[in-house]
Amino acid sequence: MYIRARHQCAKRIAIFACRRHPVSCIFPVLVRKMATTTINAPRDPNTLSNYNNFLTQHTSANFEIDFERRRLDGNVILKLISIADSETKDILLDTSHLDVKDVSLKDKNNLIAKWQLLPRFEPYGSALKVSLKQEAAKGQTFELDIRVQTTDKCTALQWLTPAQTSNKKHSYMFSQCQAIHARSIFPCQDTPDVKSTFDFHIRSPLPVIASGLATGVVSADSDSGTSLYTFKQDIPIPSYLFALASGDIATAPIGPRSVVATGPEELSASKWELEADTERFIQVGESLVYDYAWTTYNVLILPPSFPYGGMENPVFTFATPTIISGDRQNVDVIAHELSHSWSGNLVSNASWEHFWLNEGWTTYLERRIQAAVHGEPHRDFSAIIGWKALSDSVREFGEDHEFTKLVIDLKGKDPDDAFSSVPYEKGFHFLYHLEKLLGKEAWDEFIPHYFSKYKEKSLDSYDFKSTVLEFFERRPGDDATATKKKLAALDWDAWFYRPGLPPKPQFDTSMVDVCYALADKWKEFGQSGTGFQPAAKDIEGWMANQVVVLLERIQDFEPPLSAEAVHIMGQRYGFLTSRNVEVVARYLAVGLKAKSQEVLEPTAELLGRVGRMKFVRPLYRRLNEVDRELAVRTFEKNRDFYHPICRAMVEKDLFGT
Repeated sequence: MYIRARHQCAKRIAIFACRRHPVSCIFPVLVRKMATTTINAPRDPNTLSNYNNFLTQHTSANFEIDFERRRLDGNVILKLISIADSETKDILLDTSHLDVKDVSLKDKNNLIAKWQLLPRFEPYGSALKVSLKQEAAKGQTFELDIRVQTTDKCTALQWLTPAQTSNKKHSYMFSQCQAIHARSIFPCQDTPDVKSTFDFHIRSPLPVIASGLATGVVSADSDSGTSLYTFKQDIPIPSYLFALASGDIATAPIGPRSVVATGPEELSASKWELEADTERFIQVGESLVYDYAWTTYNVLILPPSFPYGGMENPVFTFATPTIISGDRQNVDVIAHELSHSWSGNLVSNASWEHFWLNEGWTTYLERRIQAAVHGEPHRDFSAIIGWKALSDSVREFGEDHEFTKLVIDLKGKDPDDAFSSVPYEKGFHFLYHLEKLLGKEAWDEFIPHYFSKYKEKSLDSYDFKSTVLEFFERRPGDDATATKKKLAALDWDAWFYRPGLPPKPQFDTSMVDVCYALADKWKEFGQSGTGFQPAAKDIEGWMANQVVVLLERIQDFEPPLSAEAVHIMGQRYGFLTSRNVEVVARYLAVGLKAKSQEVLEPTAELLGRVGRMKFVRPLYRRLNEVDRELAVRTFEKNRDFYHPICRAMVEKDLFGT
């Protein structure tokens, strides 16, 4: 194992040394056009597949959902094409904790000599090696049929018992494949540098949702009590956007081309929360980039154990129930996930080392949508909240940590370990800086150009840089010379590789000044206990996010508020009774920093009903500092409630494993 690791590391370092020069091709497009340019070594260090030799063009996923055994059982058919200049016999695919039953070719003559699962190589799983009887010629295609079953170690799937669902009637299953978890569902080239079209044929006793357009439901099989649900995704997508969910799901319209899906009991509230803004968001996104490509945009509100705010699965965004707060104050999560319809889903980062290309662009588009819908001050207001999240991430990692860079080194590392607000917020600030540097009018011309050039492709940061320089080199106008000088003076390496915080812009603080002013009163109150008389009217008429800004400001107090002051704040403002988890979680964080015994049980209670890592991980860290016994007991009590990704990350936070 040690020898193999050294060999792979040396190979990937050599590959990385070449990445400073943009690659001359994008693999999916090369194959479709059958271009003759040389294929470079893989850009993604987090895959064991040899996608520089063979490339997936189409994936057919055929599974039965077995709730009793908590398994997906079936087969996948991968249509592969040989793209290497030199002939090769071996196909390597990513798998992780999969039970591979058999591998064959859908061909009259079986060209497979043998197949085997290679030894596991952490954290990337076990490569499935399929050896052909003869070398594959360039351009030769294969349909590889793999019979497979998931196992209880699958990291992409969460299975909920009826007791874990809201109406306690039916089981539930959902997937979360980003970043490298699709390989625990089916053998694939699990890298965002490869995109394929998909067919889904899913048999289940309960309704099914997938990341494709529904094409039909076959009537129930009386013997098995199941129905066959079929979907098609004709736009090529990377493996991390493969998505399935099945459970007691009902739907309601939230716009002319959108529905919300959720449990029957939650449907009315979810419809009200989302119907006012969804279509407006889509229309603004189209005006910024170009027409929405995926036909319909829908939202699946998942059970509370879903580990993220949202996941941008095509056709159906998977979203946390914490956005259903009864005040329409958290629906900008939908603006973010919708923006992924262009950034990430159509135009994808080539590897997780360049994750900012997905999330920085998406955060930028999300805030442009906010500005168009709510007014320009809302963009900077959101950016101020984001700056706090970025500062927290930098402080958590350490200012010189690799994961605080925009372009990071993930060779031999798990992309989940690098997940934070850094690619979102530092990426946003780079794009925001370019907008200010080049002028909004010129930048708005670049946006559709960029998304058109890389539509259905993957790219890295060096492709992005060359595209910016090329566009503004050719853009006509009297100010072209000045623009070129600005770009020539831009320190790209500092933005890409310097750790820590980027330069902080001058934000419009008009929406946060009142929050800061009230925070100052609390600081004085905490120090002297006199003068300021807190009352509910202090925050009357405030948006929930203004309360968030207030509480985040108070979180940074040194020394912290006293436990008595935290009690008064909770009593006067009613934070613990709020339905808005964004508010409640931050109030609990203030209380934990104050070591208030009063917030310990409410914190444990919240951690037992919310699985979104944005709240779970910070609260566990703070609770661990105040009462480790309670933190460990709470985690052990709820470990099966959390999605495998969340569970693994909290284990690292609490136990360092």
